Amino acid sequence: MDRPAHPLRGRGTAANPRNRFVRLEVVADPDAPLEEEAPAPRTEFFRDASRSVIASNDSPDIGFEVSLNPYRGCEHGCIYCYARPMHEYLGFSAGLDFETKIMVKADAPRLLRRELSARSWVPKPVAIGTATDPYQPVERRLKLTRQCLQVFAEFRNPATLVTKNHLVTRDIDILAAMAQDSLVVVSISITTLDNELARVMEPRTAAPARRLDAIRQLAAAGIPVQVLVAPIIPGLTDHEAPAILHAAAQTGARSAGYELLRLPHGVADLFQRWLSEHRPDRTARVLNRIRDTRGGRLNDPNFGSRMCGSGLLAEQIRDMFRLARRRAGLDGPMPALRTDLFRRPQADAQGLLF
Repeated sequence: MDRPAHPLRGRGTAANPRNRFVRLEVVADPDAPLEEEAPAPRTEFFRDASRSVIASNDSPDIGFEVSLNPYRGCEHGCIYCYARPMHEYLGFSAGLDFETKIMVKADAPRLLRRELSARSWVPKPVAIGTATDPYQPVERRLKLTRQCLQVFAEFRNPATLVTKNHLVTRDIDILAAMAQDSLVVVSISITTLDNELARVMEPRTAAPARRLDAIRQLAAAGIPVQVLVAPIIPGLTDHEAPAILHAAAQTGARSAGYELLRLPHGVADLFQRWLSEHRPDRTARVLNRIRDTRGGRLNDPNFGSRMCGSGLLAEQIRDMFRLARRRAGLDGPMPALRTDLFRRPQADAQGLLF
């Protein structure tokens, strides 16, 4: 059921639009009185019954072969998240359900150990957090990401991490040990330095200053850190890229990348509703600029252009980012990750003989 349009404190959206795969739709009675004091929806957690945790990727414009996501759905509630439509495959909504109904892969560490132990496994970097944040709030209690990192460290298999959460600093002990052998790279995503904008656009993520502090702590521990200005939202946050890059460089980031806003499937409608609620004076401008980078549409699903856009405005954003990155000293490559150190722990190797 789609909730009333008024915002919910601590949530990216109050809307629960119809699942595109479900024919039955429950519609609220427009004449029924609203419950003004109705409690805010609580986050629910469900056990994910997946039998494997390493997923393969064959998209030509994504820079990793395999990935791992301990959670499906994300409490962070970022309104622009391109992973929202994936929740519809689970029978949920891409709206409020995505941030309040979280699938937990409780067996992820065990399954990861089994997959790395298999003779068919060829050592390669595994990207952690490509769809949903591996350090969303529930990770503080469940520690699934930490346990998976311990498995990677034990097998000496390289991994990369992407997060918006300061909680990543909890695992500096593991990450620093992996970094000594060139087995890990961490990317911190910063969309804006504006606290108020971040609060309503990414309601349960770490504040911008906390993300910069995460970069500082990770870098001080010798862990290679990249800053991701992602997504860049034309007409809303694109002007902030130089300041974000400068701040990240000052706190120890080594490199930088960006991604243009993507609005697949129902995310476009959710984002438009969010704009009308939180930035009504900029709604038309932002939507028009997005269309300028997407061939007149709000989303471009084509490989290659979907990440960086097309057209004159997209080229200007690209050129601006490259110039700012060079000035900040963040245009160098990240260190290569090693795969030659991979090992199967002796106990597991012996077990495979029987």
